[in-house]
Amino acid sequence: MQGILYICATPIGNLEDVTIRLLKTLRAVDLVACEDTRQTVKLLNKYKIKKKLVSYHEHNKKGKEHYIINELINGKNIAVVSDAGMPAISDPGEELVKRAIEENINIEIIPGPSAVIAALAISGVDTSKFIFEGFLPERQGKRQTELRRIEPETRTSILYEAPHRLLATLEDIKEIMGEERWVVVARELTKKYEETKRGTVIDLINHFKTNPAKGEICIIISGKKEKTKKADMTQIIEEVETLIKNGENKKEAFKIKAREYNMKKSEIYNFFEKNKS
Repeated sequence: MQGILYICATPIGNLEDVTIRLLKTLRAVDLVACEDTRQTVKLLNKYKIKKKLVSYHEHNKKGKEHYIINELINGKNIAVVSDAGMPAISDPGEELVKRAIEENINIEIIPGPSAVIAALAISGVDTSKFIFEGFLPERQGKRQTELRRIEPETRTSILYEAPHRLLATLEDIKEIMGEERWVVVARELTKKYEETKRGTVIDLINHFKTNPAKGEICIIISGKKEKTKKADMTQIIEEVETLIKNGENKKEAFKIKAREYNMKKSEIYNFFEKNKS
């Protein structure tokens, strides 16, 4: 009987951010595949868990994936963890999951902390729609190419960045997206020196020039504001009537056009009622 592959989210900083299910899983499995055994053992020691560990990281993943899959086929239950957060998201694990699927091995997710979601939730920018870009290229030319692709994006964009490249990336954001683009830098989330700075990109450049950043960093870039259509009430009412004629609920039709033209729903409704008579 084949074993089960558990994809386990671990704390992104504060070791108390564990779930009961994670601890139960780590105690029950036969083996823990981890990005850095020195990091994982800190978590295991805190909760008095003794378990066989095997390193599984970016530089050895091909060989170790073969070993892990064989162990699973032979009935071993294995937990995969990264140094922090969710494996397979900008961390090793994606290819292992694909291999396990190909071998019809059962996979279970043990959800938990995520730096991406934590940074977004605390950012204060629009959370209704967002994209995650991971780490941008190290070389400036390629990094700027990626930022030009992101620049027209109306959804919130989330990036990871290393502290020694933070200023260079902020400078590139300023050059490509303008000085007034709203940006949030969240670093060392859940740790002792957690910091979240919000402001225009030029504000953040000035801050981090005199306060060099350290630790794990998320950059949240607000989406590009869409140009609001110029309001022509007669045209708006015609569009409302078209929506209603096509089967849209009257209240919903007013709501759709109010959002589209950045107006109050009552303005459109009052004009509609006034001109109806």
